[in-house]
Amino acid sequence: MTPQEQMIRQQIIERGIKDERVIAGLRAIPRERFFLSDSKEAAYADRAASIGHDQTISQPYMVALMTARLQVSPEQKVLEIGTGSGYQTAILCKLAREVYSIERIKPLLDEAFERLLSLEIRNVHFRFGDGTRGWPEAAPFDRILIAAGAPKLPEAFLKSQLTDGGIAVLPVGPADEQMLIEVVRDGDKLISSDICACRFVKLIGAEGWST
Repeated sequence: MTPQEQMIRQQIIERGIKDERVIAGLRAIPRERFFLSDSKEAAYADRAASIGHDQTISQPYMVALMTARLQVSPEQKVLEIGTGSGYQTAILCKLAREVYSIERIKPLLDEAFERLLSLEIRNVHFRFGDGTRGWPEAAPFDRILIAAGAPKLPEAFLKSQLTDGGIAVLPVGPADEQMLIEVVRDGDKLISSDICACRFVKLIGAEGWST
């Protein structure tokens, strides 16, 4: 059994992730390609890992959990805030029609672009900038995934860029620990439900932290 398959079975399936499309997406993307050459041994470990610039790649289970809760279907358009290494982006690209991904750290964005290009993933659009402003000209989105912790729910952003009936998954709360939440838009209302405690880097921007 390969290290990747062992990771999927022990860290994903045995913890209750049953969505076959999510599992197939994880199998299709070689996680080690998203790590620096001197840290590839950490690729399949059950923890988050540094990708430089004070940013991290989420642990495999967290990627699978957030993706599963989004319930992405093949015809949908997804907005991702926080491209990071591009690993989560690549998984989303296997599930959605189109993915729009925003990153505020240019070297990370450039590296992610090259990785996805090398994996022949083409249904993705990248943008350098403040993710909390979203991508207005491509909105609304069927699904939104935010891979950084917001101090509070970015209501204005979600109401303006998430479709009615759409789902967003994001961490919200203090810098040292957040709650991962699922948000469903119902007309002018946002219906939130808690998923689990988590810890992400800060969401920096107009509807996030200032620094």
